[in-house]
Amino acid sequence: MAVMETSREPAADGAAQTAKRNRRGPGRPTLSNEELLDTALDLFLENGFERTSIEAICSAAGMAKRTVYARYGDKTSLFQAAINRAIDEWIVPVSQLRASETDNLEETLLRIGQILLANILSPAGIRLLRLTNAVSGTMPEIAANNTQMGTGPTLAYLADLFRRRLLPKTAPEADADEAALAFLHLVIGGPANTAAWGVVLDEEALARHARYCVHLFLHGLLPREERTAPDEPELAELHDLLAGATEQLAQARDRLEQARKLAGD
Repeated sequence: MAVMETSREPAADGAAQTAKRNRRGPGRPTLSNEELLDTALDLFLENGFERTSIEAICSAAGMAKRTVYARYGDKTSLFQAAINRAIDEWIVPVSQLRASETDNLEETLLRIGQILLANILSPAGIRLLRLTNAVSGTMPEIAANNTQMGTGPTLAYLADLFRRRLLPKTAPEADADEAALAFLHLVIGGPANTAAWGVVLDEEALARHARYCVHLFLHGLLPREERTAPDEPELAELHDLLAGATEQLAQARDRLEQARKLAGD
C-alpha cells in the first residue's frame, strides 16, 4: 500500500509572508499591484473570504483603502483578480503539453498526466484548489469561472489530441470533449481531491497511479479477447441476421396494414 504523507500547508507560508510584510518600516514604498494581489490571496487562504477585510489587506499591503477601492471596487472583485492572476501564473501552457507528444499515444498521455499531476500538486495548485473549494458553495459563479480558467485550455488541447490521434473521424464532436473530461477526472481528479484535504501520494504511488489510469483510459478493464472486433465471417453473419430481421419487420408492417384495411371494411 502506498505511503501517504501530509502535504505542506500553503497557509503557513502565507502567514509568514504576511507577517513579514506587516513589519515593513514607515516610509517604505508600497507593494506593486502584483504583490497586492499575492498579499490578498494569502489572507483569503489564511482567514477565508468572509473573515478577510479590505482593511486587513490594505494594512498588510501598506496601501490606502482608496487606492485599493479605486483599482478593484469591492472585495469580491479583488478576490477574483487575485485568483485570476494566480491561475495565469500556475496553469501549464498548452505549448508545453504539445511538446510532450510522441509517436506512442500511451506514452504521450502518461507524460501529459505526469505534468498535470505535478502542477496540481504544487503549492500554488493546492492553494487554488482550496480557495476554489472554500467559495464553491457561497460564490458558485466565481468557483465555476476559476475552474473554467484553470482547466479550459487543457481540456481544449486534450479534445484536439483525441480527435487527431484516438477517435474515428466520424465520431461526434462531443465525444472528444467527453473523453478529455474523463481523462482529467480519471488521471488528475483523485490525487487533486485528496491533496486539497492535506494528504498527497508519495512519488512512487503517483507514478503508479498515472501509469494505471492512462492504461485504463485507453484500454479499459475487459480482457483483450473480449475487446477485439469480430472477424469478417462474424461480420457477414451479423449483416445477414440484420437483413433478415429487416425483411421480417417489413413483412409484419405489410400484414398489419392489410389487417387495418380489413377492419375498416
